[in-house]
Amino acid sequence: MKSTNETVIRYGSKTKNRIMNLVILLVLLLCAVVMLTPVFIMVSTSLKAGNEIFVTPPRWFPEKAQFSNYVDLFAKLDFLKFFKNSLFVAFFVVVGTLVSSSLVAFGFFRYKARGKGVLFLIVISTLMIPYPALMIPQFVLFNNLHWIETYLPLIVPTFFGSAYMIFLLRQFFSSISNELFDAARIDGCGEFRCYWNIALPLSKTALAVVAIFSFLWNWDDLLAPIIYLGGSPDKFTLPVMLSSLTAKFRLPPWNLLMAAATVSALPCIALFVFCQRYFVEGIVTTGIKG
Repeated sequence: MKSTNETVIRYGSKTKNRIMNLVILLVLLLCAVVMLTPVFIMVSTSLKAGNEIFVTPPRWFPEKAQFSNYVDLFAKLDFLKFFKNSLFVAFFVVVGTLVSSSLVAFGFFRYKARGKGVLFLIVISTLMIPYPALMIPQFVLFNNLHWIETYLPLIVPTFFGSAYMIFLLRQFFSSISNELFDAARIDGCGEFRCYWNIALPLSKTALAVVAIFSFLWNWDDLLAPIIYLGGSPDKFTLPVMLSSLTAKFRLPPWNLLMAAATVSALPCIALFVFCQRYFVEGIVTTGIKG
């Protein structure tokens, strides 16, 4: 009798777990549908003719896919030029953030000095300063340097470190055993070689997270390029180009805009798909040790 009761309880527990898993799966599917619906509408609109967009009732699918919208995007709007501009800026932003933030984070992790904690707290506290509070002082500075209408205001500041990225990398470096660096010093390695040959190779996942975040934040940035590139249309990045199109036309060509938005999203999607493993692993490991 006891064995029968245990079997019934075990079976009931398995059934309950299966029901809970099914409920969780349904909730996740619902959330996925809600999140992917705007993406579907964007892609569908990019394949519609101009007279199909604002019809009643709305159509989920185009009557005939207009792939010519993507041809017109590159032929009429010179989309490739703005795409190259965004890639150019994003590349140097990622390089600058990786180099500067990793060096500063390694210094905060490796060296013991009086006031290091206070200095690190000051660096982290800059995260609380909103960007609008810095816009005017930065604009005045870059204007005095004659950097307006160039890419320098967008690229050069990244070579001085990012507080958030410094925090992430310092957290990861703290999980590396100091014995590795001590052994390297005994073998004659200097501090820079310890950084270059030990810290960086062991931090590929954290560096991947920093690279992904830097790329995404820069790729979608609209405000800074508008401030510094507003007078040079040939140097516009993709977000500025898309924003200018809505203001240029009395009735914007929404099918072309959605085609441009679709193509603009492809690098971000590809980056996440190919680097997903590093992204997830890096997010987990950066919080291992404080």
